[in-house]
Amino acid sequence: KNWRQFACYSGVAPFEYSSGTSVKGRTKVSHLADKKMKSLLHMCALTAIKYDPQLKEYYNKKKAEGKNSMLVLNNIRCKIISRVFSVINRQTPYVNTYKFAC
Repeated sequence: KNWRQFACYSGVAPFEYSSGTSVKGRTKVSHLADKKMKSLLHMCALTAIKYDPQLKEYYNKKKAEGKNSMLVLNNIRCKIISRVFSVINRQTPYVNTYKFAC
């Protein structure tokens, strides 16, 4: 129905690991995911880092902050999913607003 549900289905959405008030673990992605979709999204994210200036700048900024590269790639996968769903819902071609901001 929406991009957040699809992100959960494809194993991109992180889930908090906690047990009451005492155990607070790292957030992890679910292993019960569509592995083929997740691998396709991973390849899309790697290509987007190479060729999309907005996502490339985002990746470099987060890496400079000291974030883990897989965490940043997972965020980029979520961004790609949200872009795809917004294009489908609007029924218009993708408009790169980044070139107007610079």
